[in-house]
This record gives sequence, structure tokens and C-alpha cells, in this order.
Amino acid sequence: MSKQHDIVASQDNANEYDEDTIVNPSANPHFEDVLAARLSRRVALKGGITTAASALLGGSILSACGSSDDSPAPAPAPAPAPAPQPAPLKIGFNAVAKNKNDLVTVADGYNVSILHALGDPMHFGDESWKDDGSETADSYNRRVGDGHDGMYFFGLSDAGAFDAKRSDRGLLAVNHEYVVAPYGLHPAGRATGAARNATEVEKEIYAHGVSVCEVKRDATGTAMSMVRGSKYNRRVTSATTMDFTGPAKGSAQLQTLFSPTGVQTRGTNNNCANGYTPWGTYLTCEENYLNVISRAAGDDALRSGAKEVASLSRYGLPQNRKSPYLWETAGTADLFARWNSSVTGAAATADYRNTINTFGWVVEIDPFAPDSVPAKRTALGRFNHEGAWPAEAVAGKPIVIYMGDDSRNEYIYKFVSKANWDAADVGKGMAAGAKYLDEGTLYVAKFNADGTGNWMALTFGANGLTAANTTYAFADQADVVINARIAGDILGATKMDRPEWGAVHPTNGEVYMTLTNNNEANRVPPTSTPTGRQAKPDAANPRYYEDMKGTASQKGNPNGHIIRWKEDAADVTKLTWDVYLFGAQADAAADVNLSGLADSNDFSSPDGLYFDKRGMLWIQTDDGAYTDITNCMMLAALPGKVGDGGVANAAGGTQTIAGAKATSDTLRRFLVGPKECEITGIAMTPDYKTLFFNVQHPGEESTPDWNAKTFGSYWPANQADPTVKKRPRSATVVITRKDGGEIGI
Repeated sequence: MSKQHDIVASQDNANEYDEDTIVNPSANPHFEDVLAARLSRRVALKGGITTAASALLGGSILSACGSSDDSPAPAPAPAPAPAPQPAPLKIGFNAVAKNKNDLVTVADGYNVSILHALGDPMHFGDESWKDDGSETADSYNRRVGDGHDGMYFFGLSDAGAFDAKRSDRGLLAVNHEYVVAPYGLHPAGRATGAARNATEVEKEIYAHGVSVCEVKRDATGTAMSMVRGSKYNRRVTSATTMDFTGPAKGSAQLQTLFSPTGVQTRGTNNNCANGYTPWGTYLTCEENYLNVISRAAGDDALRSGAKEVASLSRYGLPQNRKSPYLWETAGTADLFARWNSSVTGAAATADYRNTINTFGWVVEIDPFAPDSVPAKRTALGRFNHEGAWPAEAVAGKPIVIYMGDDSRNEYIYKFVSKANWDAADVGKGMAAGAKYLDEGTLYVAKFNADGTGNWMALTFGANGLTAANTTYAFADQADVVINARIAGDILGATKMDRPEWGAVHPTNGEVYMTLTNNNEANRVPPTSTPTGRQAKPDAANPRYYEDMKGTASQKGNPNGHIIRWKEDAADVTKLTWDVYLFGAQADAAADVNLSGLADSNDFSSPDGLYFDKRGMLWIQTDDGAYTDITNCMMLAALPGKVGDGGVANAAGGTQTIAGAKATSDTLRRFLVGPKECEITGIAMTPDYKTLFFNVQHPGEESTPDWNAKTFGSYWPANQADPTVKKRPRSATVVITRKDGGEIGI
């Protein structure tokens, strides 16, 4: 999620949307509190980790026993010769220096090229992007959208099917998250005024969503280019028709004027991170959808009762709340009116009061079937989905997907399919999605003080999720998944600091998730009494310090950290966890720089995460605390495993459990982005020779001068020629090695 779109309302203007506002009123413990308690039991914790590791490794202690058969036991068969082990991975590039260049600066020996950027036409018949905002709104149904974010590469066979081993030809699915700073979309930026311009809004609606495009390598190397005019090229936007599937399909809470039966809706919005399926489909995730949804003053009194009002408040949409986009002010046409989630008609089937409930889902798209209808898979729950990260599929075992709710004090979830994986379903598209994603169990995480944890099932009729519950009377499983946050409150899930991107280690199955940062508004010193949404530091989020850089002062934990956990092989509802890595500046005090970062690998505000199949972890940043020193960046890591560190004392005096300290051999900076950007989204070809990543909103912190045509960044036009000065655009970047070898090693 873009740091610059943490749109914070003033205390005197409560009707404006503030996505940082905490809407979790439960008394559930925060992960910070759990960690603090954990430290007082660290001797027990040490034993707990050992026990859990033994279970995960399948270890057991066998007692000697007698036998009624006195005959000698048969000689054991000779052990087979051990299989040759691959050489251990090593980071094979020199670290890139921190810098403030308006370029993508990559490690020596690598090439940089631009695959596509905002406004590039995907088909023939539309003009190339003209650098003046003159493109028509309708053309963005066929142009690359804005705010590039999560993405995935799908190998494409000659027969047009999913081929997981194909590297020279594929389909690249890319999320488009934001148009808040539309430097490229409109002739002179967004027009001012209480009511939005209809043409601008229409263009913004079509610039959101997902782009799917065919990509091919050239004949001589590993570089990629977009195949303009490919039959697979497709835009999915905020106006695309979609099906509801799973337990919420047909629920009264999804009924709208567009779909009175609650089985369809239109659009996917503010898509941040992503996921993929082993059968070859794309999962795009709806995060900050409140950016586009408003609700009128006095609307509470028009609702069906306290239960409905409680749901709206828990999901951050109280009455008299305006969205920053104000799309609903552009006119009375249905394209605009649907963004007003207020009661305006006699029934839900006559208005869009339930628009809020139609967003916050994981959406499945079949990139190989351009005419297929995307599906919002409701069994995976509704919340601010940052992404949906699958564990490695195992034949005969369920599909497992991990998810984070990207808001402060929200929860971590996982979904376990009812159906067991069958590789015969590869290539079966949306039918396979229905099989594996429409039935299963949604879980929410609780992290215990002894270093263990539990996955608790969000199942109607169990764990207090019933009609008799006095906090929220659930009617059925549809009610549970639509209100997954409330269900998590009731089960006592552990509050987390904005769970952002996750990644699953391809060989040991450990799961990593970024906690991007915290600030003075949400964190107070250990000796203070927190009020409102503030919290004291504790072991999982232990640092409180004042970071003075230049003239800027940031208090709290502005640099963020990454947690990880492993699950019990014998009981997958149990887990063991620790903290992997702390972001910090290299010159910070030791109680801030708990991971021992140096100039070659220091970073701030970890956000994007990606494991390639070799086991190399890629870490991306979305920073606002260290940007006086360097632009945002991407690093390569070779992590250890849960439990490889020990106790440490953090700034402010709170004890924590830190993972093994980083070294230049285990963590190294691979690239630095252009000015005022976020580095996000990453994908790699199966042969590891082509890497894709996204640069989002370069130059967005500066105020443009439209007459002088001056901007805070001129990227990507200046990447090949620094003298070229055009509007900044979000774009997808291709990285290859000059010698054609594997990336990173």
C-alpha cells in the first residue's frame, strides 16, 4: 500500500476518510502485549521451540521394548545412497549504494528496461500515450492502468495453456492500486471543486483494477516485451461485471440495484497485493476500497438496526464519511451513484447501500480465458485484503492460503480448502477455483505468550459464532465471512500492526509477513499511558524511539519489521513464531538496529515480499522515514528459520526475540528506485533469468507545475536518457543479467 495515500483526516473534519483510523474496538490482546508477556517466560519458550521443531521434523523418542519372538531380527536393508545436494544459495551481486537518483539503480551486471507504464495501449487502434492527459476515458478499458502493484507471471504454452515451466512466453497479471496523484491521467491533474468532473472520474474508474498482457522474450536474450494486440490482453476495471461465489453468494447483505439477488457486482478496486493458484489463475486483493465509498450524514437512522450499523462502523464506514476520490459526486448516472453506500431507496434492491459489502474480497481471474467472468471468492473472508499467498500445493492435501488485513490492530487469516489438491486440475481455470476456493475453513490467528499460536476457525455455529451471540448475532456462514473482522474479535484473535505482504518459504513452509511501521499517533513510550488508538511497545513491536534525520523527527517505530511462523506438522491449527528482521538505519543505536544492519543492507518500512522457488527472499520498501537519505529499494535475503535468534533489548527498554542478525551474506541491497516512489510487486520467470517489479507513483510528493512541466520525478521516460523530461508514471520494470544468467546469485 502506498505510504502517500495514508490520507489522514484532521480531528475537526471527521467526515473525511482516514484509512489509518483504528476501527477494532475489541479488548483482544495486541501482538505487542503477547510478546511482552512471552519474554517473562523465555525459558519455557526455549523449550517450546525445541518441542515444536521436533514435531515439525517428524522426530520422536522411542522406548526400548521386549519381543515375544526370540528369533533374531532380519538385517535392515542397506540405506540408499544419498541424493546429491544442490549447492547452497549465495547472493552473487555487489550491494547497490543508497541514493536519491531519479532512476532505477540496479546492481552491476544487470540491465533495466520498461515493460509497460500507465496509459500504454494494449491493443491496436488506440494512440500511444501522448504525455498530455488527452487519452479518452473509454480507451483505459484497453490501456495499462495506474498505480502498478502486485503481479504474477504465468507461463504460456504454444497451445495457449498454463505451463508452469515456460519462461520465454507468458501472461503477466498486474494490479493497479491508486490514481490519487493522477499526473498522467488528466491534462492538469485532478480538477478542484466539491463535485468531481465526470470525464475524469470515468477515466479513473477504468484505470483501476488489473491488466493482463502477453509477454515474450526477444530472440537473443532474456529481456521481455509486451505483445501488443495479443488476444490474451485484457483489462479488468472498477466497472467489470463479477460473480459472487461461496457462502455469501445471494446474501441479502450483497443485494444492490445492479444485482437484486446478490449474486453479482461490478468492479474490483484498490488492488494492492495478489496471489496465484496452482491451477493457473490470478488472485487480486481488494485493500483500501474505502477510498471510493462514501456514506451520508444521518444514515444510521435509516438502517435496519444496531447490527447493521455495527458492521458498517467495524469496517470503517460511519455515517457522514466522504471518500477522498468523491466518485459519487460526478453525476447521477449509475456509474457514479453506485459509490454512495447510503440508504436512498425503499429497499436494498433499489439503491447501493450494500456497496461497502461488495468490496474487500479476494477476486479470482483466469488470465487464459479473456472472456471469463472474474469471481469474488467469499469463503476467504471480507476485510482489507493486502494479498493472498498460497503454500506449496501437495497432492492429496488441502490448498492453504495466508492473508493479512492491512489496517492497524487487525488480524492475520488463513483459508484451508475442503477439497484436496489434484494436479489433474491444472489448467481448469474458474472451475478449479470453484472446487478449491468456494468451500473450506477460514481461520484467524492467535499468538500465545509462550511463542506458540493457534488458528481458530471462523465457522458459523462454533466458537460462539451463533445467533445467540450478544456482541453480534450471526445469521449464517455468509454473515460470518462478510463480517470476518467481528468474528475475529469474538474469538479473541491477536491484534497486529498492519499486516502487509506475506510470502511462504518454498522448502520449509515457514510464513513471513511484513509489519511496515508504526508512528507517534499509534505508539507511546513504555512509561506512558496510552489513550485512544495508541499502544505501548512490547516484544513483537518493541521499539519506541525518536528518529532525527535532517529537520525531520519521527517518533515510534518508523522503520518496521518482519515476523514469521511455522506450523505444527501434526496439527496445522498450531504454530510457533518469532520476529525475523527489524528495519533500521545502519548508523542507528544498537537497540534500534536490532538486526545489525550495515550500509549494504539497511532499509526502512518493509512492505513487499516474494520467495522465488530457490528460496531467495526479496524484500521491498515503502518508506517515509529514511527518504532523506535514500529512495525506496529492493533487497535479496537468504533467511534462516524460526528460532535462530535470541533475546534482545529494544530502544525504550522493551525486551524482544530477534532473529539471527543479518550479514552481507544473508541480506544485500539489489536496487534503488527513482524519486518519491514505492517499490512494489515482484514476479520471476521459472528459469530465474527475468525479474519483474513495479515502481508506483514516482514523484508523487512534489507539487507539479503544469505550465512549466516540472515534476518531482521524470521517471520512467528518463531511465534510458536522463535528459528526457516527461510526466512521471507508474510502470513495470524488467531486470535481466547482462550475461543471461540467473538473477541474484
